[in-house]
Amino acid sequence: MAVEEILPHIPALRRYARLLTGDATRADDLVQDTLERACLKWALWQPGSVLRTWLLSMMHNLHRNHLRDWRHDDGHAALDDAPEPAHDPSAQAADRLDLQDALAALPAPMREVMLLVNVEEYSYAEAAQMLGVPVGTVMSRLHRARERLRQTMADPAPGRPTANLQLVKR
Repeated sequence: MAVEEILPHIPALRRYARLLTGDATRADDLVQDTLERACLKWALWQPGSVLRTWLLSMMHNLHRNHLRDWRHDDGHAALDDAPEPAHDPSAQAADRLDLQDALAALPAPMREVMLLVNVEEYSYAEAAQMLGVPVGTVMSRLHRARERLRQTMADPAPGRPTANLQLVKR
């Protein structure tokens, strides 16, 4: 495996890991685990297929494994619910934090689809392949995630302005 092939994909891996975990340290650990696994399993990658898709699928599976293992460790359950401290000096900080909180509140399957399709801009078919679910499931989860976000953002905390989420048809 040539390192040069993976290097361009690290920013996307870090972005997706950060959105999945909600924590920079855990995200970096997940990226490192993904890169280690890719090095060990390099022979399984099929040349001609999209390397980024293979890496994100691997990351998704590792994240699921970490969550499963984490839930079995009773001493850490409360840490998962802790909000991530954030600082954003821009004028839209409150809306961004509201959206970040709303994304974090989505169930994991909905959040994963939302991140892959809307943030990473994968097609429904590519997201379905990465997550190992049918395309219809991706479409259903995405619809429910968008509706839940729309409802959450339409009912802001007292004193905060309403963020405008627009319905975008694909």
